[in-house]
Amino acid sequence: MWLPAAFIGVFFVGPIIAVAVRSFFDPAPGFGNYAEVLFSGIYLQVIWNTLGTALIVTFLCLLIAYPLAYVMAKAKGSMLAVMTSIVVVSLWTSVVIRSYAWMVIFQRRGVLNNLLTSTGLTDGAINFLPGAIAVNVGMVHIMLPFMVLPILSNMRSIDTSLLTAASVMGANPWLSFYKVFLPLSFPGISAGSALVFMMSLGFFVTPALLGGPRHLMVAVLIEQQANRMLNWGMASALATVLLLITVVLYLLYLRVVRYAGGGAQYGR
Repeated sequence: MWLPAAFIGVFFVGPIIAVAVRSFFDPAPGFGNYAEVLFSGIYLQVIWNTLGTALIVTFLCLLIAYPLAYVMAKAKGSMLAVMTSIVVVSLWTSVVIRSYAWMVIFQRRGVLNNLLTSTGLTDGAINFLPGAIAVNVGMVHIMLPFMVLPILSNMRSIDTSLLTAASVMGANPWLSFYKVFLPLSFPGISAGSALVFMMSLGFFVTPALLGGPRHLMVAVLIEQQANRMLNWGMASALATVLLLITVVLYLLYLRVVRYAGGGAQYGR
């Protein structure tokens, strides 16, 4: 057991501690970096923008993934195999390539603007890039499989005889879904939502390519501080703050899920 623990300590915990320590001593010992992060309007705006983007992306992914996973859970044979392959294959495509594809679509002379102007819906090209719409759409496209797969796995494990029992007792299909299927699919919803939200908090490639300075996220700001401004102390402080936010939100998520599971068990 000591070998895996040592590996994790050296290659995972060690670098995190090094980053945290550097945030207190570069360029000078103290809490100067954290004071600037927590009391500067620019940095706070980037943090709130990151949280808001992660929430929006998670909500949109859930809105798309749940009905898609429901259809896939009902499918059988070759249809299920084809639909699952389409979802999984998208994970094999580079995030950079998919982000550049959305740049081609959203640019001023791109596919979307050409369609809008040719149909007369707009008088001129719309500046989608850089901007929040492009970032949200691009991130939803990339994060969607991470929402679909947990929900699909959970839905396929639900005992369909429970729905049959509900219909025998007089429930119509909508009531059976609302009272039986939806509560039983909550573990998949919570797992997929947590996965997408946590990944979105630290996402870099798509916000860097599609967001630009008008839609900064914390990961992009960390890269700018470290590589462009060579301010490693501030980059370390931002990374530590992002890590703390992620840990706190994850602990809250565990508490909510445990409370909801306990309440459901007590209700049964």
